Amino acid sequence: MTETDVTGIMVYYYFVCQKKLWYFLHEIRLENDNENVKLGKILDETSYIRDNKHIMIDGIINIDFLRGNKVIHEIKKSKSIEEAGIMQVKYYLYYLNKKGLPDMTAKIDYPLLKQSISVELNEEDITELENIIYSIIEISNLECAPVVDTLPICKKCAYHDLCFI
Repeated sequence: MTETDVTGIMVYYYFVCQKKLWYFLHEIRLENDNENVKLGKILDETSYIRDNKHIMIDGIINIDFLRGNKVIHEIKKSKSIEEAGIMQVKYYLYYLNKKGLPDMTAKIDYPLLKQSISVELNEEDITELENIIYSIIEISNLECAPVVDTLPICKKCAYHDLCFI
C-alpha cells in the first residue's frame, strides 16, 4: 500500500478504530449486515435527493454530494464520532488540493439533527493528514490487528463480535 491508495473511509476508520481499519485494509468487511450501517444507507438514499450524489474521484474519495463548484458535502447520521467525519472531509479537501483544486470548502450535514458544520483545511491539518496517511500504511503492513481499548461505540460496531467473542 502506498499513499496514493489511502481513501477517505480509511481516514474515517483511523479515527473510529484502528482495529476496524486493519480489518478493512485486509478485506474483512462486515458492514453490509450491520443494522446501523443499513440505517445510514437509508438516510443517505432519502436525504438531499435533488443533489447529484456519490461523486467518486479516482476511486479514492467518494463525495456524498457537491453544491456549486466549490462546496463538498458529507452526510452523517449523528455527531457521535464527529472528529472522524471531520478528518474524513479534511482528507477530501487535502486530496482535491493536491489535484489542483485549492479553493474547495466542505460541510458535514446531519439531516436527522437538522444541522450542518463547515469544515476547512489549514496547514496544520495538512501536516496531520500526512502523518495519518503514513500511519495508515503502517497499520496495513501489520501482520495482525492492533490491540485497541474498548469504547462505547464498540457495542454498535459491525466488527463487535469479531473483536470481543
